[in-house]
Amino acid sequence: MIDIKFLRENPDIVKENIKKKFQDKKLPLVDEVIALDKERRDIQAEADAIRAEKNQISKQIGALMAQGKKDEAEEIKKKVAESAARLKELEEKAPVIEEQVTSIMMRIPNIIDDSVPVGKDDSENVEVERFGEPVVPDFEIPYHTDIIEKFGGIDLDAARKVAGNGFYYLVGDVARLHSAVLSYARDFMIDKGFTYVIPPYMIRSDVVTGVMSFDEMESMMYKIEGEDLYLIGTSEHSMIGRFKNEMLDEVSLPITLTSYSPCFRKEKGAHGIEERGIYRIHQFEKQEMIVICKPEESMDWYNKMWSYTVELFRTLDIPVRTLECCSGDLADLKVKSVDVEAWSPRQKKYFEVGSCSNLGDAQARRLKIRVKDEDGNKYLAHTLNNTVVAPPRMLIAFLENNLNADGSVNIPEALRPYMGGKEKIEVK
Repeated sequence: MIDIKFLRENPDIVKENIKKKFQDKKLPLVDEVIALDKERRDIQAEADAIRAEKNQISKQIGALMAQGKKDEAEEIKKKVAESAARLKELEEKAPVIEEQVTSIMMRIPNIIDDSVPVGKDDSENVEVERFGEPVVPDFEIPYHTDIIEKFGGIDLDAARKVAGNGFYYLVGDVARLHSAVLSYARDFMIDKGFTYVIPPYMIRSDVVTGVMSFDEMESMMYKIEGEDLYLIGTSEHSMIGRFKNEMLDEVSLPITLTSYSPCFRKEKGAHGIEERGIYRIHQFEKQEMIVICKPEESMDWYNKMWSYTVELFRTLDIPVRTLECCSGDLADLKVKSVDVEAWSPRQKKYFEVGSCSNLGDAQARRLKIRVKDEDGNKYLAHTLNNTVVAPPRMLIAFLENNLNADGSVNIPEALRPYMGGKEKIEVK
């Protein structure tokens, strides 16, 4: 959510930003919120004037009563009563207008960074850099569920009986590999100086609307029936929500955290052949990184964060690339975002395994996360988030890039301590 003062003073910039995001249907919202904001400020000014006049008149009434001028005092009291009725009317109207302004402001997209390429959707995202040499072996790479089934490592049929489509059982060495990757990612981030956190897996609606746009909320979140609780789609939600209504001392910044959680997502929409198995699912686990920092440091942290994900994947012998998200592919709260994509030898292309986002002060404004410097000045923090690793999707890249012709899978040296020293997973 952008600053209402900025919108009031720069409506053309806000409208141009909306156009860059190809959301022209939202253009009328700018003029609508400006009109409501003026009405809100006029109401405030009139109410303040009535209160000031009321205080002055009260003194006059006291003076008249002291002088024995009761009739004059009574006449003035009638005027006070009329003013009180108008004040009550204004005080009842003010929160209604305030709610309307907030509702509209939460639908207007954040101002994107000047460096973001302009494009309609993810098909116009721009490759930035590749890390590692993509290799296609001289033997056929099976579909990932076929690879896993040779290890006796997955049971989708039982999962459908128990929970429906979009769920899975991981078994044996594959389940252990899944946990090993998460444990390795946890320690990798701790070694980078991040503090490990396990957050709540459910959050209240005021936190949901603080961390994401309404469109994201509708397409992603599972609501707990009968309660003001939602299952998290990523630990970023509860991690940022932790600082709701907080006044942080500037000396405590940056706050660098890495969190583990299961994630729950509706994943609405069509699912093609590449989204069978464990590619697009309703439940998965993820290691995340969160940074809360000073505004002038957020872009530096943005670049550090995505580079950590690249580094981790390269230690697991997985080639990756970074892809700059274009304007039309950015969620409304994001200032800038980059996807990390892993190489798929089977598909002979890259696919998304993580995303790094700088949200500027949008989440902090919604959740009232403020910072106080040593001089007592107050400002909004900047928030960033990034996927460290998200198995089981990441397992697809891992299995394909470490597969041998005989069906076994190599365990990179970095992961062996978490796999009991195993160098390979053998076909059963």
